[in-house]
Amino acid sequence: MKKSTLIFLFSFSLGSLAFAQGINDEITLMQAQFGMEKKQLVEAVMNLPESLLPGFWVIYQQYEGERQMLARERILMINEYLNNYEDIDNDIADSLTKGVLKNSAARTKLHQKYYKKFKKVTTARDAAKFLQLDIYIHSTLRNLTLQELPFIDEF
Repeated sequence: MKKSTLIFLFSFSLGSLAFAQGINDEITLMQAQFGMEKKQLVEAVMNLPESLLPGFWVIYQQYEGERQMLARERILMINEYLNNYEDIDNDIADSLTKGVLKNSAARTKLHQKYYKKFKKVTTARDAAKFLQLDIYIHSTLRNLTLQELPFIDEF
């Protein structure tokens, strides 16, 4: 898979931030654009037979709805981190860290839940392939984000 496709997705999403009104508008715009491009990528990589497509896309939409809520939470935490960066004390650091850990655990639970659902409507191989792709996409985006975020007390 081409990393340039994922980098384009992420850079486009970040570029849309400058044009939106509030953080919730920004997140909605990012997720809408990203969702359309991700769906095209999933369709191309999965290459499922026609007979499995209806069931797969129903489960995919459910999955994306839940995943987007977790992504929204993560983006809000990043925003909170950046807004409080110069004043991060023990309480803020503790709250943000607990939020990140809770969000990561919820994402793992989401994968476990939907692996079973995807496996029922496709095959174990196809369900594993989808999760592999999804984890790759979001790990790449997270890594790109983390590269841009300053460490506490970096400046």
